Amino acid sequence: MFRSYRRWKRNRKINKVKEGDGHQLKPFRFWQPLTRSIFYMKLIEKNEEAHVYAVNVHFFSEDETTELYRDGTHIATSSLPATFPVPGGVIEVATSDYGISRMDYVTRDGARQLQPDKRSAEGLRLRFDQRFPLISASIGACAIAILLLSIFLGLPQLLEGLTQIPWVAEHIGTFQSPVTLPNWLNTTLIILSVFAAMERALTLKNHWLIDMETSYWDE
Repeated sequence: MFRSYRRWKRNRKINKVKEGDGHQLKPFRFWQPLTRSIFYMKLIEKNEEAHVYAVNVHFFSEDETTELYRDGTHIATSSLPATFPVPGGVIEVATSDYGISRMDYVTRDGARQLQPDKRSAEGLRLRFDQRFPLISASIGACAIAILLLSIFLGLPQLLEGLTQIPWVAEHIGTFQSPVTLPNWLNTTLIILSVFAAMERALTLKNHWLIDMETSYWDE
């Protein structure tokens, strides 16, 4: 049943895909790391020829769409989250408020991540990880710690705020948070958690528990 549901969701996304207009992929510019991402992968098609597929994502666009290119030619576009049929499987694309959350080539054998453009924010972060693996791992661990700490400190305050709503207080009751932080510390946690969430997005890492607190601080 679960597989059938996943298949239904995937087919629904595939049905949103529209044919491309054939325009050429514009090269990534040095001023675009915060507004655009491009990911690539090489696929061997039935004729044994290799072709390069590219996914282009523009952040802050009103229509929230992503584009698929084959050897630099636009072949498809879709609203996000997107699932593009390609030889041997599909490319699944999803974003969050902080960047790319999924960019995978999915086949029956599993999934593998596409490679970011080396000039994109994700590409720069990947190069930093390859050059300074220990520092990179420490930054990732700090991001996880900040987000988990924000969950521990933020959720009780959120629950207390919700139970102050008259209808909730009358029908469910009130809750007194065991943690009450001054405004300056809550503000600091918000700023730190935003940076931590951006770090997670740059490495395309997402976990339902670790990253759930960003929704709280966005309220």
